[in-house]
Amino acid sequence: MPLVVGAVAPHGFPIIPDISDDAEGALKTRESMLEMGRRFAEAKPDVIFISGPHGIRVNGFISLADCARGAGTLHYQGKSIELNVPFDLEFTDKIVAIAKERGVPVAQVGYGGSNRTQSVLPMDWGVMTPLWFAGYSTNMVGKGHVLASLFEGLPEFSGPSVVVANPSRLLPREVNVELGKIVAEVAEADPRRIGFIASCDWAHRHDPDGPNGFHPDAPRMDQMVVEAIKDNDIMRLIDLDDEFVSNAAIDGLWQLLMLEGARQVFPMDVDFLSYEAPTYYGMIVATYAPKAN
Repeated sequence: MPLVVGAVAPHGFPIIPDISDDAEGALKTRESMLEMGRRFAEAKPDVIFISGPHGIRVNGFISLADCARGAGTLHYQGKSIELNVPFDLEFTDKIVAIAKERGVPVAQVGYGGSNRTQSVLPMDWGVMTPLWFAGYSTNMVGKGHVLASLFEGLPEFSGPSVVVANPSRLLPREVNVELGKIVAEVAEADPRRIGFIASCDWAHRHDPDGPNGFHPDAPRMDQMVVEAIKDNDIMRLIDLDDEFVSNAAIDGLWQLLMLEGARQVFPMDVDFLSYEAPTYYGMIVATYAPKAN
């Protein structure tokens, strides 16, 4: 089945209402993410493929989670959220098989126990934040220690399973496009409904008092990305100068290129919802739906 829904989503976790009232000023982003959640709920994906820049990375390989579940906790301003979600090993294995046939370097990443059906991968904010808005806030809340919750007192789960991928910046950018194509091809051969999230924050140098300082390339970069997404022309970003990318300190390009690869297989219409940079980094929210005939 073709992809039924997609999104470019930020992962600054103060936008989650359960742990922050003011969203660090990113209230427009929060409202856009809630709208993204409504669109995912309408699309009813059975599986969500999500690519993020953080978590466990393998230099020179695109890593894919090879565990039964993912679990994690986010803390902010004395509040916490915890997610515990099932990973889709069947979908992951199909991606890996095709990737190896085509020479795309992929690594299956385990954690904890050697039996992948009994192990849990720690989830980071880059995965947890978009998934919270995609419906997991009401579907699956872990209880107690994340490993113990895999086996004991686990609430019944009714939401989609998840495939988690992390790119490597050491690979040619075209490799990410190819991986996205593979995801779409696996989706086409699967009878289930598949969603795709590119978890991306953008330039991290908007504020001279921020952790990375200010650089004039930060607003320039974000404007270029905003225009490319609005124009549904992500490929024009693939040759961005490395120094420009470094100066702006972005973390979204590689995941966005994966989404572009999927979109090349299944054309999708974009709805650009918002951009803002209320602190030191930029956040974009855009959703994708199957192209109207």
